[in-house]
Formats: sequence, structure tokens, C-alpha cells
Amino acid sequence: MASLSSHDITMIFLALGVLLLTARVLGELAKRCNLPSVIGEILAGIILGPTLLGWWAPEINSALFPLKGDVALVLDGLTTLSIVLFLLVAGIEIDLRTVWRQKQAAIGVALLGMAVPFALGFTSAWFAPTLLGYQPGPPRIVFALFLATAMSISALPIIAKILMDLNLYRSNLGVTIVAAAVLNDLIGWLIFATIIGLSGVSHGSGFTPGHIFFFIIVFTLLMLTIVPWGIHLVLSWILAYSQWKGGVLTFALCLSLFAAALTEWLGVHAIFGSFLAGVALGQSSHLRERTRITIDQFISYFFAPLFFASIGLRVDFITHFEVVLTLILLGVTLTGKILGSTLGGRIGGLNWREALGAGFGMGAQGTMGIILGVLAMQLGFITQQVFVSLVIVALVTSLISGPLLQWLLHLKRPRQFTNYLTSEAFIRRLQGKNSEEVINELAKVLAPLAGLDMATIVAAALAREHVMPTGIGQGIAVPHARLDGLLAPLVGVGLSEGGIDFDAPDGIGAQVICLILTPLQDDGAQLEILADIAATFKGRLKSEEIIKISGHTEFLALTRSAHLE
Repeated sequence: MASLSSHDITMIFLALGVLLLTARVLGELAKRCNLPSVIGEILAGIILGPTLLGWWAPEINSALFPLKGDVALVLDGLTTLSIVLFLLVAGIEIDLRTVWRQKQAAIGVALLGMAVPFALGFTSAWFAPTLLGYQPGPPRIVFALFLATAMSISALPIIAKILMDLNLYRSNLGVTIVAAAVLNDLIGWLIFATIIGLSGVSHGSGFTPGHIFFFIIVFTLLMLTIVPWGIHLVLSWILAYSQWKGGVLTFALCLSLFAAALTEWLGVHAIFGSFLAGVALGQSSHLRERTRITIDQFISYFFAPLFFASIGLRVDFITHFEVVLTLILLGVTLTGKILGSTLGGRIGGLNWREALGAGFGMGAQGTMGIILGVLAMQLGFITQQVFVSLVIVALVTSLISGPLLQWLLHLKRPRQFTNYLTSEAFIRRLQGKNSEEVINELAKVLAPLAGLDMATIVAAALAREHVMPTGIGQGIAVPHARLDGLLAPLVGVGLSEGGIDFDAPDGIGAQVICLILTPLQDDGAQLEILADIAATFKGRLKSEEIIKISGHTEFLALTRSAHLE
């Protein structure tokens, strides 16, 4: 039996470790810059791939990420598994009930939001194929159908994240956009699966294109109707009688792999089966939120970064970047998506501002557009130049969708107090014995950061303290002041083991004291930061727990994890 050599195993583990570490670090940096983490993950692949590392140190690049041989096959298999499991997560996110709840508006946005860009994309690719990067090889009809699909699909995970960031996820407009994205994703993947089946690309199944199209329709209907009912019964049995704690997780992964194997055998790509398995699984009320989060984290923190980082390993993004092609694809995509979704929203009963908001929200292609591009390049539908342009279009549309919504609806991103807290403004052990002494301590470290006199800060904070005590209970106090000349909000945090009397309603001394400074002209900053502090410390995160931490980094870890619970 053939087996990997010791050297091959070493290089596989080394390559995976380097790829995953770089992807996670750059993904985290992207999030800190208010960008989708997928941008950092793709950038990791660009750095480690032929674009940079391959140019600077080709020997290292070819040793870590070879294009041929056993190591290349293993890495390719892992990235294929990664995208199959990522589509499982994307499918679980889909709640078909939201489509029916919104009905007219969501269906209008989804259908026209797909039909208009699809028509624009197909017409452009059919009548001007060379301009859009077509080269002889695949049938022109396949190329045109693929580009039309790529330009009309939306990215539900990215859209949901944007709406959550803007506090719109549970609003009427947010639910409409999510419902439309659900329907859009389903239609988009159904069309793409059909294109693969009808393209003549053989997977060894031996089925004719007509049979493949029939199987796609039947499989989709079963996964949306009968299979969810069966899954619900199986999950009920697992929860009632299974002794293994990971029973639901194991079942979900097995279902995904079996469905992926089936659609690959039928002649469609494996990801289509995994996606529909996720959709079917997500409809069961037995799939608890905690299990959803576990599945999401298990896949999103290992498999997804590996896949998105591997994108940069596939092609030289500098050599194959074409400005004109990218601008044309971006222009056609944005025009079709925003115009179609806006018209669909108006027909569905939304006012002009809400309809345009739906158009901006649906414009994000993100992960789905990138995945389509990867698969199309693997199947030979598009060239490397078109692939690079599609990746850039997907990233740009995801980047501008949120700001456009924010501008249109005059929204502000919710402020978290930890964003205004630096290590210099964190005091591990306060020396003060009363509220005035503590405010002085915190003002002393904040004054240099604020560019203001310490006495000015103390006077303003104490004046506010005399109007109304700032102890909010549970061992937390939030003295605050609005200051003329302050350019941006600042927060100082100090910990006191003995507790400081800030006249809290529950009579408990404050062990966590947050001094909040906000600009005089920024009316909403103080209330938003106060609300965030109250929300952070409400629930399981207690002052007794925080007082045990070792420093600023651990404080951030605790408070930010509280936001995720």
C-alpha cells in the first residue's frame, strides 16, 4: 500500500501550520480594521503564494506549497474538504421561514435582485466575451452563464455580519434583506449546479446532462421538504438516547459528507450537496444555538481560513491582474445588483429609501462570489485573469456594502467601550480609598492621552458625580465627563479589591471603575459607551471575576468574550 514519506508528512504539517497561522493573524488584523476577516485570510495566501513568496523565495514557496506530487494532492484534498464544510455552515445559516415571513418584499428583492444582474452579466458575456476575459476553451454559453451567476449571487454570511454590525439584523429591513439573500443563495447555487451538470465537464458519473438536471431538481426538492422532517426525527432520537455528547455535531458532519459524495457522484460539485445538507439541518428546532455555534467555530476557525488562504496559492495576483476587466466586472455587478434589488423592493412594497437599502445590502458577494470563482477556474470555465478580477470584485462589494447602508440610513456603528481603552489607561490596583481619589488616579493617566489638564478632567468628573452618583451596582461604577477640546472618546479603567463607595443602588462598593471622557460636541457617545458597559457586565461577567485578572490584555479577553455570549 502506498504511503506518505516522513519528509512528505513533515512538509504537510509545516505548510498547514504556516498557512493557518498566517491566515488567522491577518484575519484578526482585518477585523481590527473593521474589515471582513476573509480579506486578511486571502491576503495570507497572496503573501505565501506565487505573488510574493514565490517571487521573493521561489524555493521556499515550492517546498511548502508544491504544485505536483503527494504533498500537493493532500493539500488540495484538505482545501476541498474545507470548502465542503464551509458550505455546510453557510447552509445552516439559512432559515427558509424568514422568506415566507417577509413574503412579497423578500421575494421581490431576491428575484429581481438576481434576474437583473443575471441578464446584464449574460448579455455582456455573450455579446462581448473578449472584453470580459473569455478565451477559447469552454463553450461560450457556459462562460456567459457562469459570469451571469457570479454577478448575481449574494453572500449570506457577509450580509448577515454587516447587518449585525449596524444593528439592523432584527429590523424589518434587515429581515427582508436576509430573507432575500437566503432565496438568492438557493437559486444561485441551483443555477451553478445546473451549469456544471450541463457543461460537459465529466466527473465519471456517466449520466447525461438531461439526467443530471433532473437529479439536481429532485435532490433539491427532497432536501427542502422530506429530508428536514427526517433529520428532525433523527436529532430527536440522538438527543434523547445518545450517550455521546458530540452526537449532533457528528451527525451534521456525516450528513454533509454523504450529501457531498452523492452530488459529486451525480456529476455536480460536492459543495452543492453539503450546502443543501446544511439548509435541511438548519430547519430543525433540535439544532440548538449552542450546537450551531460549535459547528460554526469548529469549521470557521480551522477549515475556512485554510480554504480562503489557499486561494492566494493558486494564482499570481499581480501578473494576472487586469484593471479594465476588473472595473467592467465591478461596474456591471454593482449596477445590476443594486438596480434589480431596489426595483424588487419597490414592487414588494418598500419605500424608496428601504428599497435602495435592500439594494446596497444585497450587493455584497463576499465568500460566495469567491467560492464560485475558485470552482469555475478549477473546472476550466474561466482564465486566471477573470478569477483574479472576480475575487477583487467580491471583496470590493463586501467592503462598500456596509458603508453605503450606513450612509443611506444615517446609521452609526455601535460603540464598545474597550475600543477607547488603552493599556496606558488601565490600572491593575487602584490606591485610592474613596471616589475622589480614584477619579484623580484615573484622570492622571488619561490626561496625557486626552491632551488636557488633569485638573480639568477631575473637576468635570466630580461635578457630574455631585449631580448624581455613578455607581450602577454589581460592583461597577462609571464616573464620566464631557469635555471641550477632547477630540475622541477615552476610557480609563481601574480595579479595587476592597471596593469604592460610589453610592450604588445595591450598596455594593465598586471594584471596577470606568472613567469615561467624551467630547462636548458628541452628544451620543457618552450614552452609547455607558450602555455598552452596562450590557457587558450584565449577566455572567461579575466584578469579583474581573478583580482576579493579571492585566489589560486579560481584561480585554474577558470583556470581549462577554459580547460573544
